[in-house]
Amino acid sequence: TRFMLTRESAIHPDIKQALLEASLLDTRLIKRTLRRTSRVLRNAVSDEVVTLERRPQGASFEELESLLSGARGHAALQSGKVHDGLICASQVIGLIDDIPSCAEVVERLVRQCRERLNTTEVFMRSFPAS
Repeated sequence: TRFMLTRESAIHPDIKQALLEASLLDTRLIKRTLRRTSRVLRNAVSDEVVTLERRPQGASFEELESLLSGARGHAALQSGKVHDGLICASQVIGLIDDIPSCAEVVERLVRQCRERLNTTEVFMRSFPAS
């Protein structure tokens, strides 16, 4: 999800904007009845999948196949039409508030990792050696 929201990402700017504005509450878990759970952006397609899956008899893959189509999701990512296909979005979606370059994302990850490692090292030194 983080790399979908970078300047280099090939997805349509309208999809990037929808993801940028989304919170964790704007996602849905789908394909639970298939035991292949995925988290996606809440939209008309994901709502329809969930509706079908919540029926007393659940939903088979054959019933969901056209909604789950990768081609359909890809077309939505290219066209910018948020409600035309499934758009993957992990739980981190609510923590993303910018669209940096990929290099900036990697630099942040490395910096944050080093900060956490340094904090852990300082914390561990506060315990006496055995």
